[in-house]
Amino acid sequence: MANTLFQNPNAVFTQLCQKYTNDLALIQKLGLELEKAYTNRSRYYHNLAHIEHVYQQLLPLQADIQDWDSLAFAVFYHDAVYNVIKKNNEAQSAVLAEKHLKQIHFPADKIALVKAHIIATQYHTFSTHPDTNLCTDADLSILGSPWETYLEYTKQIRAEYAIYPDLLYNPGRKKVLKHFLDMPSIYKTPPFQALYEAQAKANLGKELAATT
Repeated sequence: MANTLFQNPNAVFTQLCQKYTNDLALIQKLGLELEKAYTNRSRYYHNLAHIEHVYQQLLPLQADIQDWDSLAFAVFYHDAVYNVIKKNNEAQSAVLAEKHLKQIHFPADKIALVKAHIIATQYHTFSTHPDTNLCTDADLSILGSPWETYLEYTKQIRAEYAIYPDLLYNPGRKKVLKHFLDMPSIYKTPPFQALYEAQAKANLGKELAATT
């Protein structure tokens, strides 16, 4: 699954970059940097499988997306920087995206849009840009999975935060769960609301009830 995105001649990332540069060595270098980030041994959830999942969630909606290339790049970069002791991962991921995308001559206005999509994945609040809402909804689609899949996700998240004891982790996790449950709607777009809203609320509520 991982290689469909970054590291083969027909990889999605390669094909996307080739719209803007013919420098295959550069594309390979950038793709390898991303792949290394997402395959770091500390990544249990925010890894290549997550990026693939988010990308696949958006593919059926491609015709409704205003700027597919910008959204795709945002997906590829949105968790490129991920350190559980930091609170600026999204901002740093956006910085990395800008650095890379400038090298392939991606237009400046589109880079700004990519960065906005990435930053939005920190709090997942409503955006005036419809593509941003699709980006954040796809990022949260795991919340609306069947319970067993959702439970595995919670275990993966806990593994990423293994440096924190339950005494510290559980209150933080409860805050996150309440943040989403207090939203008028977890998902901002009709397709994701229809697919995942009810199940997501049920999953989050069940986890919250079980978290002491």
